[in-house]
Amino acid sequence: MKHLFSPKRVVIAVLALAIASAGAVTLAQTMHGGGHRHGAGHVHDEVNMPGLRGENATAEESAQIAVLFRGFEAITREVENLPDGVRTITRSSDVAVREALISHSVGMIDRVDQLDDPKIIIQSPTLDIFFLRGAAITSSIDIIDDGLVVVQTSDDPEVIAALHAHAAEVTAMTERGMDAVHDMMMERGTGH
Repeated sequence: MKHLFSPKRVVIAVLALAIASAGAVTLAQTMHGGGHRHGAGHVHDEVNMPGLRGENATAEESAQIAVLFRGFEAITREVENLPDGVRTITRSSDVAVREALISHSVGMIDRVDQLDDPKIIIQSPTLDIFFLRGAAITSSIDIIDDGLVVVQTSDDPEVIAALHAHAAEVTAMTERGMDAVHDMMMERGTGH
């Protein structure tokens, strides 16, 4: 995968990653709340969010994702499906959510580049192809004042289809939070 980063953007992204990691862990440790009842009496733990953990994910990565789910209402997103990929603009008015968003996005794109699947429990199967064919994706990240612009393209039709599908899934999560994940898991037959 080719990255189009300027040195300034890399420094900003690294600083955002460090700040967001520290802030996300602190926020995740201090959040309190209840669970979400789903189906036949099954309660989802939306305080600890164990589904955000992964076989190959760090505690900081899982905490960042938790910040994004807890703060999904502060996220806006625009998606343009391109013939060869996607262009997304994702913003947040909340500083902690924005920092987690930038850190998570940069980190995941780097993981795809390294074919390093975090294996998050609730992870969508559309990501599988990214971790198998990451070299077929060209990504550019532009950090803007209130978020980031990501363009991802490929010559591989299956990867392009996965980019389109994943962009739609992320948009659903920014609109409906964990409810969107529950619905997607139920549709796939992997939910409770």
